[in-house]
Amino acid sequence: MAPVPPGIRLLVSFNRDQWYRALTFILTFLLYTSFHLSRKPISIVKSELHRNCSHVSELPTIGSSSGRSDSQKLLLQALHTEMDCSWKPFDKSNYKQLLGAMDYSFLCAYAVGMYLSGIIGERLPIRLYLTVGMLASGLFTCLFGLGYIYNIHSLGFYVFVQVANGLVQTTGWPSVVTCIGNWFGKGRRGFIMGIWNSHTSVGNILGSLIAGYWVSSNWGLSFIIPGLIIAVMGVVCFLFLIEHPNDLKNLYNDGCSPGKSVPTKTWNGVRGHTEMYLHYKDKKNQSYDTELLLPKEGSCVQVQPVVVVRSESEPSAISFMGALRIPGVIEFSLCLLFAKLVSYTFLFWLPLYITKAAHLDAKKAGDLSTLFDVGGIIGGIFAGVISDKLGKRATTCAVMLLLAAPTLYGFSMISELGLGPTIGVLLVCGGLVNGPYALITTAVSADLGTHKSLKGNARALSTVTAIIDGTGSVGAAIGPLLAGVLSAGGWDQVFYMLMTADFFALLLLLRLVTKELRSTKSRPISSVQLKEH
Repeated sequence: MAPVPPGIRLLVSFNRDQWYRALTFILTFLLYTSFHLSRKPISIVKSELHRNCSHVSELPTIGSSSGRSDSQKLLLQALHTEMDCSWKPFDKSNYKQLLGAMDYSFLCAYAVGMYLSGIIGERLPIRLYLTVGMLASGLFTCLFGLGYIYNIHSLGFYVFVQVANGLVQTTGWPSVVTCIGNWFGKGRRGFIMGIWNSHTSVGNILGSLIAGYWVSSNWGLSFIIPGLIIAVMGVVCFLFLIEHPNDLKNLYNDGCSPGKSVPTKTWNGVRGHTEMYLHYKDKKNQSYDTELLLPKEGSCVQVQPVVVVRSESEPSAISFMGALRIPGVIEFSLCLLFAKLVSYTFLFWLPLYITKAAHLDAKKAGDLSTLFDVGGIIGGIFAGVISDKLGKRATTCAVMLLLAAPTLYGFSMISELGLGPTIGVLLVCGGLVNGPYALITTAVSADLGTHKSLKGNARALSTVTAIIDGTGSVGAAIGPLLAGVLSAGGWDQVFYMLMTADFFALLLLLRLVTKELRSTKSRPISSVQLKEH
């Protein structure tokens, strides 16, 4: 008999529960990757909506104007009009404000919708809620691209599409964080979610590459292709997403063969699921009071009579004010407002800045901007690992914010020195800016959403996540808008604004940092007891 291949041995070494955890991890990763993939094209296409046509405007000055005939002048004027490559209505001198208004439309709608999304998400099946949101997002992303196909030049059309897309995209974040929080406990949450949260940067990178491929030839496809991708992923979500481990139990209730069935007692659990628990002892007489009845393949658990260990009443969804009273929610929410302001200003304006500062075309600037997101992946994982090891989420965020401020100033100086230095500082800047943002929106949100003051009510996770990310989205809306206004007076003013926001984010964490540093032992933020205001 031939030996079993080592790869197969590795595969069968994982039990069913571990396979479903892996499936949920990968699927939610891909789902939110598609969300960010569909948001990125606008930043790549900006430089195409208003191109630098200065070389065209110089044509009439070539040669002596007095020596030209009227027909030659008319020919040059026609050539100028024909070669004018800006897309109306973004061909005006205030194009930065118009582009900023589009960003603001999306992000303001996203911020407002996020507060509602978490509350709605707790009361609807996550799989269906997320599926509808992704299909709608795919529709509105494609509509923006169809503006190019059908030659639409109405600012109102593009603003409407951005507002509608911002609202439907709020279905994503509370849903995927709730799913991943249901499947993974607190043990190595910072590390696991640090890796998982790289979907943000992966989506930005893929979105930049896809949009950049068509931006110069047909920028409409820069939106249509990502729109189709997120719509397809919405169908995948409907077919495969498992929002809670309890959803699987009906598949495996017949795991024991006839004659080996065991008495059980059921009751309504979290999110309306009927949970089934057994009380038994293993060979080492170690008691397990709350073992979920999800037998492994080909095995049956010999059990003693059932002991009911949970209340039969179903936990109610937490209120908005109840979520705000969870210790740490307000501080981290306001901190994220400023941290996300910085991150999203880079997301929406970095390619255009590189185009102007480094004098690159739209495709090369878009490709180069992906390095910021590569640094963000590294920074998010690093922040998760360090915060797990130290058990101090706020302190980890504060140190990275402290280092980010001088790095932002350095980027504004170094980006004009050439390609090599720009690459290096982009990676560092991306890590320091996105590290705290990633940690707060994932591990911190999950910690606070399962805070012990909730007494096991896991239904708060979606609302807490929405409050934190919704508050952060207010900053995400303000940042790009301010960048559009301030950049008219020079890019230095934009970087001063970013450094100021970074400082305020750090300031808001000082009380939590002081509390963590005074603690006698390291422990997760979810167990830190903060005094009431």
